[in-house]
Amino acid sequence: MSDVTEVPGLDVNRIQYLADTIRADTGRGDYWGARILVARHGRISLDASIGHADRERTRRVESDSVFSIFSMTKAMTNALALRAIELGRFSLAHKVSEIIPEFRGGLREHITIFHLLTHMSGLPMLFQLKEGMPIDKLDDMVRVACETVQSDEPPGLSCKYSPLLNHLLLGELVRRTDPKGRRYRDIMREDLFEPLKMTGSSLGLRRDLQARHLFPDFRGHSPVNHIGSSGLGENGAFREEFAEMPWVGAVSTGPDIFRLAEMLRQQGSLDGARILSPAMLKKARQCYTEGKPNELYKTLAHKDQWEVCPAYIGLGFSLRGTKMTNHQFGTQTSPETFGNYGAGSVLFWVDPELDLTFVCLTTGLLSSNRNIVRFHKLADIAVSAAC
Repeated sequence: MSDVTEVPGLDVNRIQYLADTIRADTGRGDYWGARILVARHGRISLDASIGHADRERTRRVESDSVFSIFSMTKAMTNALALRAIELGRFSLAHKVSEIIPEFRGGLREHITIFHLLTHMSGLPMLFQLKEGMPIDKLDDMVRVACETVQSDEPPGLSCKYSPLLNHLLLGELVRRTDPKGRRYRDIMREDLFEPLKMTGSSLGLRRDLQARHLFPDFRGHSPVNHIGSSGLGENGAFREEFAEMPWVGAVSTGPDIFRLAEMLRQQGSLDGARILSPAMLKKARQCYTEGKPNELYKTLAHKDQWEVCPAYIGLGFSLRGTKMTNHQFGTQTSPETFGNYGAGSVLFWVDPELDLTFVCLTTGLLSSNRNIVRFHKLADIAVSAAC
């Protein structure tokens, strides 16, 4: 059952309705389960663990369940990249090839960190580099990317959501400019997870989290087999303890993602730990893709004859914008709403106008468009609770 608390500014009946809606969805088998938190002004009203990890309903979603968060990992890499900019280690105008010299040559030589964060790099929308290649070793992935991948077009012309390459490079940029020479997974732990007290989060499946991990059921919606180097089965990269995949490899819990979102809502700091500055977050929440569509989501929109939505991407964050069409942040959130998501299952957003925080991690992946419709519905219900 859901845990609903009455807090100022949220209608408790609408919050209960949101929980009941998810319970009905999972009861029908639309997806298996969910871990959801909704708060206003930082006070949590809905803190619920609903449903199960699997189709057979043998394992319940618990309050401390650990989820593979897929591309929500990019939110963590974004935060570390923005932090590196604030610390003067590189700038938005820096070319990737200035820091990763193996990346020189061709159109890709002109790609900047700004282009990576805004998904306007001109690189191809790849889910894997080589068929059959393990993806969990950062050094190997960077080497093969530099050896084999060239741009489709000059940077800045179009917005193509990058499933892999942009954040592979961003993670490597953070690693190469780290004055302590740390591994990327240690940078993420020491500079993000530990300051924010995200104790159930790691890059790679940390050993002490393995018993709580809900291994993802892709339900046939995985674009590739995510191969790990230890031979741990299909999509085994998500079982690798020491995986370093800055684009897709983090695990986390609902409360931890809530702490990440709250840091962003509170202008870059939480409980005395400052990760980013208010000035940086103000810049990061601006839209830099103008009216360009996100080419990946344009294809998805055409599939179901939806009106195409502009990309609305800031510095690493997805933004709501103003177009009234299908969107994971719904149509009732404010245009400045920002957040990140991952592969048909997980999402967080912050609405700065309503001061509303929404986190939802689910089991049993949905196809892309069904996932958009699902989170659109839940977002609209959450906003309806604001009063």
